[in-house]
Amino acid sequence: MKCFQIGCFFIIFTCSLNAQNKYNTNDGALAHGYDLVSYFSKKPSKGLDSFTLNYDGILLKFSTQKNLVLFKTTPQKYLPQYGGWCAYALGKTNEKVDINPKTYSIKNGKLYLFYNAYFTNTLKLWKKEGAERLITAGDRNWQQGILMD
Repeated sequence: MKCFQIGCFFIIFTCSLNAQNKYNTNDGALAHGYDLVSYFSKKPSKGLDSFTLNYDGILLKFSTQKNLVLFKTTPQKYLPQYGGWCAYALGKTNEKVDINPKTYSIKNGKLYLFYNAYFTNTLKLWKKEGAERLITAGDRNWQQGILMD
């Protein structure tokens, strides 16, 4: 029985580590605790502790019960691309870089988040250097990285 319990703990711990590597939860929650659904109404807002969800081993926060329910209905629609890491960095250099949750773009119905600090706004670079090309590279890099994790 003890071996079974230890085995279960190991599996849960390993899955948790994989989720943390896949998703940007540097602030304890995906997108620094911003409500993923709120981006699609062009009003990104901070999620509340009263509307949380554990999804794929990570914490998500929502600003309203309605947004929580919307997410549960179609999570893939609302999840940010590249696990919430900077879309520009994934496409340009294949690196996982933290984001500023207020710097985002919705392109082809998908949410992309970007780094924006210390005089560098990667959303501007993403647009200037060609979003479509960087999305293609980012998709390829992300898929290869996921397979390696």
